[in-house]
Amino acid sequence: MSQRDQDIEIERKEKKSDSSKVAATFIKYSAYVIILLIILWFLIEYILPMF
Repeated sequence: MSQRDQDIEIERKEKKSDSSKVAATFIKYSAYVIILLIILWFLIEYILPMF
């Protein structure tokens, strides 16, 4: 009877989704968009009519 030694490695991958990081990123980028919209509004309302 032949007996073979086999090394079997079981790899477990856990998918981590940290909802607090997702929320913080969403808040950060939505703040960027809001600031950009405010700057564009200011340019359209006050700067462009001067020309």
